[in-house]
Amino acid sequence: MFARVPASSANLGPGFDSLAVALDLYVEVSIDPADTLEVTSEGFGAGLFDNADHLAVRVAESVLGHTNFKIHVNSQIPLSRGLGSSASLALAAAAAADADDPLAVAAALDGHAENAAASMYGGLVIASYSERDGVTSRSLALDKAWRFVVVVPEQELATSEARRVLPTMVPFNDAVKNLNSLGLLIAGLANHHDFAPSAMDDYLHQPYRMPLLSFAQPLLDLLRDAGALGSCWSGAGSAMLGLATQSSALGVAEAAKEFLHRNSLAGTVLTLSADLTGLVTR
Repeated sequence: MFARVPASSANLGPGFDSLAVALDLYVEVSIDPADTLEVTSEGFGAGLFDNADHLAVRVAESVLGHTNFKIHVNSQIPLSRGLGSSASLALAAAAAADADDPLAVAAALDGHAENAAASMYGGLVIASYSERDGVTSRSLALDKAWRFVVVVPEQELATSEARRVLPTMVPFNDAVKNLNSLGLLIAGLANHHDFAPSAMDDYLHQPYRMPLLSFAQPLLDLLRDAGALGSCWSGAGSAMLGLATQSSALGVAEAAKEFLHRNSLAGTVLTLSADLTGLVTR
């Protein structure tokens, strides 16, 4: 069986651990019966774990109950950059193994549902995960005018490292300001004419993570100065995202490339659209 799912960018500023959008980069997983385990891969992560330790193998085994299969993974999604590579791969592997509920399998990996839900359904989603209710997700309106300029540095940043710097408690006023921003962001993503400058202001995670990447704040500022209506960390980083429209995306992307060159930072700049389809199987 074959499954293809898109990448995702979570948080989008104030939507910490709840908001995500599917993007048109993809991971594909195919699984066929075999006498013994056979693992092949291409794209990002190719050859790193072509054995029983591969995440896709572990997910498929958990669904099938055995490893008598051959599995092939082809990924366009950079690893450890905040583009939902683990959730996308887990979802694709669960679907290719014909899981009854591939979203539940993928979300249970780390207890966060937003990346997996965006990859499952496409578009913009808000999601939560709990032991009592499992995954709860809802699709939200997303203006087709939006383009996502994603700056992907070669420097990796593990989600576990990005989480270690977060506080266990935040000031009450910061929580209120985040709620204000999130409401404005949801409205602005539905209609780009309604986007407010403060919609991507975040007080829960980005300020605490900024010291991890010296280029983060200057790059976020640069993206807005170049024409992005908003900018944020993509997930837990290291990628940064500029929220642009079709008319402004080219200028924002060119400015980002110049920033990388000027600061001798290795990386790539991607101009992506939202994927509106989500999981595809055959």
